[in-house]
This record gives sequence, structure tokens and C-alpha cells, in this order.
Amino acid sequence: MVNSSQREVAVTFDDLPLQPPIRELESIVAITRELLTSLTDNGVSAVGFVNEGRLYDEGKANDACIAILRMWLDAGHDLGNHTLSHCDLNNSPLPAYFDDIVEGELITKDLLRERGLSMTYFRHPYLHTGVDANTKRSVEDFLFARGYEIAPVTIASQEWAFALVYDEAKRRGDRRVMQRAGKAYVPYMEEIFKHAETVSIELFGYEIKQVLLLHASALNADYFNQLALMIKKRGYNFISLPQALEDEAFIVPNSYVGPAGLSWFYRWAVGMEKDLSAAPPEPEFVMRLLDQYEL
Repeated sequence: MVNSSQREVAVTFDDLPLQPPIRELESIVAITRELLTSLTDNGVSAVGFVNEGRLYDEGKANDACIAILRMWLDAGHDLGNHTLSHCDLNNSPLPAYFDDIVEGELITKDLLRERGLSMTYFRHPYLHTGVDANTKRSVEDFLFARGYEIAPVTIASQEWAFALVYDEAKRRGDRRVMQRAGKAYVPYMEEIFKHAETVSIELFGYEIKQVLLLHASALNADYFNQLALMIKKRGYNFISLPQALEDEAFIVPNSYVGPAGLSWFYRWAVGMEKDLSAAPPEPEFVMRLLDQYEL
């Protein structure tokens, strides 16, 4: 077993330039600046996965939105493809899904090329990778032919729900709900980290290098410093995604097919024919508010 002082985690963010709903551009810039400052202060080198459809205004590329991606690159982070429209593979014909991948790389590829970089990583929206083996294989073949590496996730959670509730409460000026969601967020994430450590040992006998999925959001702009402090207290060092993928665990085939968006631990468990401990539940009030707000 790896000693806790040797724990390592890569941080990734989905839904750049910012998790919906749509906001005023000035707000997106301010949230992005705050989040990037927290990443820098904590020595985090992240990959942000872009939905390029959010870079357009009435069908035309919006230079101000594109400038937000440059902010991520200027801060030393990498960018990956998360499709044009956050397309759900479970509900999309393959030709349409493939088009969404291609159309979701055009602007980001140019931004990376300006810096002598290339687009490397793809992440499936909702972590939906195929409801059947043929679909999963077809998408993988398409991605590999375009030079992509699929970005896995070992620490997945309902963080996205906290972020939506927090954002809507902020929009409504409801500081009580904002404080309640924020206060519950980091303790919930600590339980998620504990669970990832447990199932890693259940599967591999040691704690692998983890890959954390978060979203670019107001919640993480306001709370990433607290989240990072918790992670560091658990003995983690922040590493890059390429460094995390050096762990031999990521050579193990991802055998899961089906409609769920699962972490890689549960995908690996399918092929290894192992049962894993259940993930900790999110606070009930978060999901209740999610329904109440109709998000």
C-alpha cells in the first residue's frame, strides 16, 4: 500500500468556459480569474475540457469568450475536447456524435497550435462511453484515429449538483443556501476522496494516482482553496494528467458498457469481476434544491 504522504492526484475541469447556465461575460471572466488564481496558488496544473458551442454568439465565434480559454492557457493549463454541445452519446446517432467531436475541436486546436501544442485529450460528456460494445468501440476508434487519448476519471462525484445549486442561489441572492451548499461541499468531497482510496485498494492493492473531475463553476472559484487544503491534508501532491496516467492501473482495460457515467474504478471492476464499496451519497438537500430550482 502507498503511504498517504505519497498520494497524488491530477485535477481536471469540464464544461469550459464555464458550467451552465449562461451568464454575463463579465461574470464568466471574474469567476475564471478567481478560479485560476486559486489553481496557481495551490500549484495545480489542470486540463480544462471545452464545449466550443459556448464560444459562439448567434453562430459567430465570440472573441471575448475565446479570450477566456486563453486565460487558462496563459495560466499554464492544458485544454481538451468535451464536444461542441455537450452531446450525450446515449441519445445521439454516431454520425451526429462524431460531428460534435470534430466541431468541438476547431477553435481550441488553433489556440493550442499558437503555443506549439496539440490537442491530446477527449472526455465524454456525462462520462457516457457507449451503451453497447459496438458503440463504445466505434467511438474509441474514431477518437484514436484523430489522435485523441480518452481522459479517465477515478474521483467522480455529484459536485456538479452542488455547483448548479450554488450558482442558482447566487443568482437569486439567497446567501443562506449558498452558505449551506458551500459548507457541505468540502466535507462531502473528503468522503468521496476516502472512497476512491478505499476502492483503489480493493481493486489494485495500493492507492493509484487519482484523476479528479470538477467543473469550471462559481462554486469552485469560491471554494477551491478550501478543497485544495483538504486534499493536501490527506497527503496528496498535485500532479499533471500525463503524470497520473503513468500509473499502471490505466493500462487495465475499461470493460464497462452501458448507460451509466461511472468512474474508472467501477469500469475496471467489471472486467476484474470484483464488487466495490458503494460511493457515499450526496446530502439530500442538494438534490432536493436541484429539483426545486428545476435545474
